Amino acid sequence: MSAWLTEEGLSRANIGFFGFIFVAYSINFLWSPLLDRFSVPILGRMLGQRRSWIVLMQVLIAVCCWLIASVNPSLDLGYAKTIAFALALVAATQDIAIDAFRIDSLPADNSRLMAAGSAMATAGWWSGFAGLGAIPLLLVDFDAWSWKDVYVLMSCLMLCLVLVPLLASEPQTNRKALQAQSGAKYRALVSGSGQNEYVLFSVAMILSLVLISWFIMGLPGISTDNLSSSNTLILGVIAILIAFIVNTLVKIERSSSSNLGEFDALSPLSVAQRIVVWLMMSFIEPLAEFFRRNGVQLALSVLLFIFLFKIGEAFLGRMSIVFYKEIGFSNTDIALYSKLVSWWVTIVFSLLGSLVTIRYGILKGLFVGGIAMGASNLMFALLASVGPDKVLLVSAVVVDGFTSAWSTVAFVAFLSMMCSRAFTASQYALMASIGTLGRTFLASYSGVVVDFLEGDWATFFVITALMVLPGLLLLYLIRHRLRALAAEF
Repeated sequence: MSAWLTEEGLSRANIGFFGFIFVAYSINFLWSPLLDRFSVPILGRMLGQRRSWIVLMQVLIAVCCWLIASVNPSLDLGYAKTIAFALALVAATQDIAIDAFRIDSLPADNSRLMAAGSAMATAGWWSGFAGLGAIPLLLVDFDAWSWKDVYVLMSCLMLCLVLVPLLASEPQTNRKALQAQSGAKYRALVSGSGQNEYVLFSVAMILSLVLISWFIMGLPGISTDNLSSSNTLILGVIAILIAFIVNTLVKIERSSSSNLGEFDALSPLSVAQRIVVWLMMSFIEPLAEFFRRNGVQLALSVLLFIFLFKIGEAFLGRMSIVFYKEIGFSNTDIALYSKLVSWWVTIVFSLLGSLVTIRYGILKGLFVGGIAMGASNLMFALLASVGPDKVLLVSAVVVDGFTSAWSTVAFVAFLSMMCSRAFTASQYALMASIGTLGRTFLASYSGVVVDFLEGDWATFFVITALMVLPGLLLLYLIRHRLRALAAEF
């Protein structure tokens, strides 16, 4: 899409801001609990909970690619963004299902298998991104192929890939039993309380989720002239709603903590109380369980580290194709040297990185991988200074692929090990979304930064190399707690 938009003559800033549509990857935690609680009707009975979601999302991705083929982004950028945003929604949901499938398929207490599974997931993701991603760039350099033809081809490829989950086996877990235990607790908490309070609680929960999603998406429908005041107003309303929700939960906990045993978890509940129990189980318990298990201080520190860890890499990735084309590389050069080379480099070094992570542990893998990941961006600064040198491009891609694969394997293994099997989809999506949130919002300004530097790509890549330092500093400060956590793994 970045290459297409560049050829259509859109500015660097527009291309950078176009990435805002992929905020879906940052807010997919809002609907991820649905994948833990429900199976897709009909498909769920045939394929199981995890595979049914994967198959449905793959079909919808194919439909979105087909629709994109009918768009002319230079004439109707708004329509292009709408379809691309729909594509991002279903693709982000597919990510939730695939990650949950992977984690559920591996033993919860085996960090070595989890690291190996993370390596295979990284290799698989890059096979789609770089391997198949090279095909469009190669085809559009032939006169017989247009970008629209390429999107039709990608739609057909996605339909073919539906065969993969059909041939896989559904993982077996005790998820429903664990959720039933939590459900009984929440039924007991609300069984002795008034109905009106829970009606208000339910409305506050739903309204807060809608407002948070709307705010993260940039308040669509609000004029840019009133954006600053609207931001303040919406944040104030969200704060009031969250305060009401927390206050209600505290009252429930206090009123029931002394006589919880007196409540019958199987007693009949009103409609409003059943709604509240469902909301608590779906949207509160996954987060509450994460904080209970890890402690508030460590949990918040881990979430902040996730937010910061890969911002520099995201800045580089958002502008990489624009950079290649501006300094003189062709679509074929990008496909051969950037996409295809990085594909095999990432696959090979993902497997090697998993061996290192297995041998030395997840924490050391995060430290070394993070330092190497930031340092590798300096290769692109050198390329910006030298110009379109293909040998240097291959060297930069190889180094970047190696360091990115190593850090990603350790990062994914770390996130996977911190998930409860009762809420795999919800908790992994929460942590991954926080990481994507930092990359989506901050990296969307990558084009603005390059414009501010007046096209000084070398300085831009030096800045991206330094962006890893805050995350590594936080990792160092919490290293003892993480080391103890890793030992438990």
